[in-house]
Amino acid sequence: MRAVIQRVASASVSVDEQVISKISRGLMVLVGIGTDDTVSDVESLSNKILSLRVFSDASDAMWKASVKDIGGEILCVSQFTLMANTTKGSKPDFHRAMATESSRQLYAVFLEKMRQLYVPDRIQDGQFGAMMNVSLTNEGPVTFTLDTRKFEYISPASTSSTSIEKVKKSTKGSKTPPVPSEPASVTSPKGS
Repeated sequence: MRAVIQRVASASVSVDEQVISKISRGLMVLVGIGTDDTVSDVESLSNKILSLRVFSDASDAMWKASVKDIGGEILCVSQFTLMANTTKGSKPDFHRAMATESSRQLYAVFLEKMRQLYVPDRIQDGQFGAMMNVSLTNEGPVTFTLDTRKFEYISPASTSSTSIEKVKKSTKGSKTPPVPSEPASVTSPKGS
């Protein structure tokens, strides 16, 4: 499963020029479901969304509070286009997106899980399969992408010291900043 998460001051979804859902401060979450996604992906993604610290705490220290900590709201919208493959040609390929009925069912499981883990009436939804107009005020702007099947950063195990040395040698004498000898911290949305 993939999600684009935006910290918002407000957000709403309209269908046929009628507002069907709206939230005040919280998170706007676009959710894409892939052909091989399962309930395990639902568990991982919902836990990550609800625990991700993207807000300031009471003392105004940034990156200290989750949406639950601030009592924020969440507006979820199913978004199959997040599963698009755009590597070949200029037409997006949606074969990685789960079929409509299966996706509808797994998305319903996702919404139910979010409501179980948080306050149910603070989880809002668009209209599955409809042509929706989404409006939001991104606060910051702050936007994150999550993918339950991929690491956010390269694993230290996959970055050998030999490859780092090769990069250092190839940039020696150039004005390019040096490559750090230790990779940045590693985080994985799965199981976090």
